[in-house]
Amino acid sequence: MTAIRALIGLGNPGQQYEHTRHNAGAWFIEAFARACNTPLRPEKKFFGQYAKITYQGHELHLLVPTTFMNRSGQAVSSLAKFFKFPTSAFLVAHDELDIPSGQARLKQGGGHGGHNGLRDIISAQGNDREFMRLRLGIDHPGNAKLVTNHVLSAPGKAERQSIDDAIDASINVLPLLLQGDSARAMSQLHSIK
Repeated sequence: MTAIRALIGLGNPGQQYEHTRHNAGAWFIEAFARACNTPLRPEKKFFGQYAKITYQGHELHLLVPTTFMNRSGQAVSSLAKFFKFPTSAFLVAHDELDIPSGQARLKQGGGHGGHNGLRDIISAQGNDREFMRLRLGIDHPGNAKLVTNHVLSAPGKAERQSIDDAIDASINVLPLLLQGDSARAMSQLHSIK
């Protein structure tokens, strides 16, 4: 397995989207940056908010694209090209309709599952899907027609707390993931209900 070198959190830019469920991936990066006392700063060449940190002996690049979700690949591919990272060196955090709020799942590779941010990253990386995903559950509204409104709405207080708890649990398994022990990281994270 390729060592993870960059953590990317997907979302939409601007205050109107900041607190919406679709920004759960961005919330993960923001929470991790806060935990590391590292501010994210605008970085034009990576089309996003960026920071470089050393975490438990690992050099990591943190990025929240400031492009819209369906243009996330622009930010990811610019980071990949600049540092000459393979796609497999990325952990991409994103909201996931098929997982209940308050749960998070790690997954290596796979398709985009209809997620526009993942679709654009896969496309921008020449159809390379071999990156690790951190899927942060936001629940499904129950009807496909309600999905857009659901992901672009803010969760209630209790739901937001459950998502934040899942983010904290995800941060707690990062050391295992960075050591290359994805099986144990998944086992630990996936056991949280």
